[in-house]
Amino acid sequence: MMLCPVKDAATDLYSLTRQELGSLLGSWGLSPVHAARIWNRLYLGLAGSVPELGDLPARVRSRLSSGARIGSLPVSLETDSSDGFTRKYLLSLADGERIETVLMRFTGRTTACLSSQAGCAMGCVFCATGQMGYRRQLSAAEIVSQAVHIARVLRSSGEHRGLRNVVFMGMGEPLHNYDAVMKAADILRDPNGLSLGAGRITLSTVGVVPGIRRMADEARPIHLAVSLHAASQQERAALVPAARRWPLDELMEACRHYCFTLRRRIFFEWTLIEEKNDSADHAHAVGRLIHGLPAQVNLIPLNPTSGYGGRPSHGEAARRFQRVLSEHYGIPSTIRQRRGIDIAAGCGQLAVAS
Repeated sequence: MMLCPVKDAATDLYSLTRQELGSLLGSWGLSPVHAARIWNRLYLGLAGSVPELGDLPARVRSRLSSGARIGSLPVSLETDSSDGFTRKYLLSLADGERIETVLMRFTGRTTACLSSQAGCAMGCVFCATGQMGYRRQLSAAEIVSQAVHIARVLRSSGEHRGLRNVVFMGMGEPLHNYDAVMKAADILRDPNGLSLGAGRITLSTVGVVPGIRRMADEARPIHLAVSLHAASQQERAALVPAARRWPLDELMEACRHYCFTLRRRIFFEWTLIEEKNDSADHAHAVGRLIHGLPAQVNLIPLNPTSGYGGRPSHGEAARRFQRVLSEHYGIPSTIRQRRGIDIAAGCGQLAVAS
């Protein structure tokens, strides 16, 4: 059974686009002209409660107080990595579920890694979120609230450039929660709000074929990253159970549809597991599989989790993988910079104990 976010009578303002906010005010018999000021206070002023929305007419303040709320997520725990650049937040949801959100700092930019579900139903064997199982979908408001939380943290620490990048690579499968994730992305992209450019938002999927095709057909402007991890159906299904539902040949056809419909590059993620998928032969298999696509491969040394005994590939194996892709197939690749491993904030490490 698919559980849904807790709902109450008050409208969470984070759930609304700017246009929907104007419509809500109109439905209350109020002038939509107030929407611009409220929106600015939400996303430029980073208001944390309805009273913080500022100087509004008494009738508007009264109606907002009775019919709206700002669904900020309380922080249960925050943990800093010894790398000095990564902080993980354990956030509480209204129904008692909890999620993890990560702030990462890089030279010249900051990135928020957002969760799209509490838990995950995809069951990837090396992923801590998959190991914990599926709890429920997050609402668009709960997703947006994570980004606003990171924006507040950055402002309070004097980082006035603010949030620059968002990746939907936290807990959950974003394309399993398509509508809420896309609505959240639209809200985050609004030029009068947090104003994140589409090129600064990346969604990572384990390979939900209908969602990839829908992104292409709807011309969604955000980046797409596909977690590949193996270049044959048998090997992939052993690592990624979702491959049994959406086989590799169907996934690759969906990726081709995405690239050629949108005329856009696609990213493939490859978790490097020692003696499992990190040989030169594996690299050649990847090259043959994606050759001809406008693609880049992101190589991610395995991060440890309690439920999987594999080991991360050593540096030379990663560099060898890169050389094969570049020299034989002309495919660019990067080796993911590891962040927050000591606090279980790296790729595949996010989880919440029962």
